[in-house]
Amino acid sequence: MDIKNNTANLVSISRIFVAFVAIMFLFADSTSAYIWSVFLTIVAFAMDGVDGYIARKYNQASELGSVLDIMGDRIVEASYWIVFAVLGWISVWFPIICVTRAFITDSIRSVALSKGMTAFGDKSMQSTSWGKFICASKFMRISYAVAKVMAFILLIFAATPGLSAKLASPLSVIALILAWIAIIFCVVRAVPVILESEKLFDN
Repeated sequence: MDIKNNTANLVSISRIFVAFVAIMFLFADSTSAYIWSVFLTIVAFAMDGVDGYIARKYNQASELGSVLDIMGDRIVEASYWIVFAVLGWISVWFPIICVTRAFITDSIRSVALSKGMTAFGDKSMQSTSWGKFICASKFMRISYAVAKVMAFILLIFAATPGLSAKLASPLSVIALILAWIAIIFCVVRAVPVILESEKLFDN
């Protein structure tokens, strides 16, 4: 692989492993491990913006890059929801909804990709203005990302060993509110993909 011309793709892939290390720290019963988990979670989500920036700045945007970006998003997001549910911090319905939504939208997008369309960008499968706004606008993407990363960070902070109950309790409430906002964003952003998928099928 030509590393110089695939920097954005390498960042997309690397963020998955950064997230895995962050998640691994959640199974260590120590304050320092949870602090490292928070730090690496921030890094993993920051890398999601870095790969796009590199792709645009150095003309590395490609269909492969689009697929890797979405793949990284799915793996990272689902991994956190699953582990949080396993640890008992959230309901199991959060990862179920997240994974179900991912299977539906990515199945549809795989058909779109076979017809030369991508999830975002100039070749986006979204043809309506409202569909483009919900799925691809900076406002929606950033709002979803912020709600998600803040929910993940606060969930980890609230469960940090040694944290006082007076601080952990309100943090847990705020984290759950943000988690609900994030999962609602997750579902809402799938609606245009589903409703506009009819044009992809001849029969």
